[in-house]
Parts: sequence; structure tokens; C-alpha cells
Amino acid sequence: MISHEIDYKIIGEDIQIVEIELDPNETVIAEAGAMLYMEDGIQFETKMGDGSEANQSIMGKIFQAGTRVLTGESLFMTHFTNRGYGKRKVAFSAPYPGTVMPIDLSKIYGNELIVQKDGFLCAAKGTSMKIHFNQRIGSGLFGGEGFILQKLRGDGLAFVHAGGVVIERQLNNETLRIDTGCVVAFEPSLQFDIQRSGGLKSMVFGGEGMFLATMRGTGRCWIQSMPISKLIQRLSSSGPNTKKESGSVLGGLGNLFED
Repeated sequence: MISHEIDYKIIGEDIQIVEIELDPNETVIAEAGAMLYMEDGIQFETKMGDGSEANQSIMGKIFQAGTRVLTGESLFMTHFTNRGYGKRKVAFSAPYPGTVMPIDLSKIYGNELIVQKDGFLCAAKGTSMKIHFNQRIGSGLFGGEGFILQKLRGDGLAFVHAGGVVIERQLNNETLRIDTGCVVAFEPSLQFDIQRSGGLKSMVFGGEGMFLATMRGTGRCWIQSMPISKLIQRLSSSGPNTKKESGSVLGGLGNLFED
């Protein structure tokens, strides 16, 4: 299905929203609860599925919705359509502070993008969202991204949200090691795996964690500076009785040996 051509504007700096401008009968799909505001003439409908397959059967929609549950997302998606006579706007906000990334899937290798399971915000109608299993078992057991990811496919605009600042890296037959949980999205031409961060001493006392995400090959990847998991961890460890070594694998166990 050919995606709808939508216009957009990113608003804000530290906490961003995306404002979508729809022509008559254009539609944008979004996660349930992501809508911030909409102008008169925009109508929304909660549906099971992304609407990318017009003739999809009921069982197909149920299966697609079921796979979304596995990624931790809502069973339903909301479709916002401009039923008015002129241009109308609808805006979406991310569930936590960070950056909204506009990505043109027509310019992505194979028109597909692999995204962390909670990274999708909204997209032009015609964009397909399917489950993506990471084939490397280490990624599932130790990676902050998890074993189950999302695959976006289409030829239109999709919007992904990330925590903190987003960095886009182009790899040319290279390897990049990244803090687990900080990978937002990557092109399917890249190999994604989780590997040990170093020797035993570094793993235990280094404070960088026992494992690192590894991207290898040729393609683009997007990295977030502050994933929500790391933000929660830092906030919970910033109390008055927190010791500096709590960032390491040992956490606060060193306190047991203090008087």
C-alpha cells in the first residue's frame, strides 16, 4: 500500500512533539494515547491493526494485534483522518522527555527499519508494523533492547521517539559498540548482537555494565543518550545515601563492608 504523503513540524527542544498537517482524507496512525491535540475536522477511530493491508481478514488483524502485545504495545492503534475541506493539524507527544525522529522510509535500505519495541510514535497510513525477532540469543538475554523488536516498512514518513539526544551513525563495513538500551533503531543491513564488555575485572568494577550492544556492517543506526531505563536508574540512585560505586555491577554491595 502506498503511504499517505503528510507534512509535519517538530516543536520543542528537550521535550519534543510532532505536529502533523493532513490534507482532506489523509490519515496518520499512532499509538493509543499519543495524541496531544487536534483541530476541528480531524476524526479518530481506534482499530485493530495498522491499516496497511486494505483487504486483511479479521484473523489477520487479530494476529497482527497479538504480535503488538508481545512487544509491550497496545492491542489497538488510533487512526486520525482529516474529514474537513481544508488542511487540518493533529499533534503527538512522546511518553517521556526526549527527541522525535522523523524518518523517511523510502530512503531506508529495503524500506524497512528495525526499532526498539517502545520507540514507535506515529506514521503515515500505509506504514506496516510487524514483530521482529532478534536471531541472536545473547541480545535477548542481556540486551536492554530485548529479544523482540518492531519492524516498520513502507514508503512514507514514520516518527520514532527516543530519550535524550539522538545521534545518527553511518557504518561502512565497521563495528560500533554501544551501551545496551541506547540503540533506538537501525537498518536491517546491520547485524545486531550483545557481547561481553571486556575482561572480568572491567565487567565487575567498570561501571559500564557486563555487556555492550554491537552493531556491525554497512548501514545507519540511531543512538539515544538517555533511554528511559537509564533515566529511572539514575533518578533512583541519586538519593542522599547513595554511594558513587552504585553505578557498577556490584551496585551498593560495597556498603556492606563499611562501618
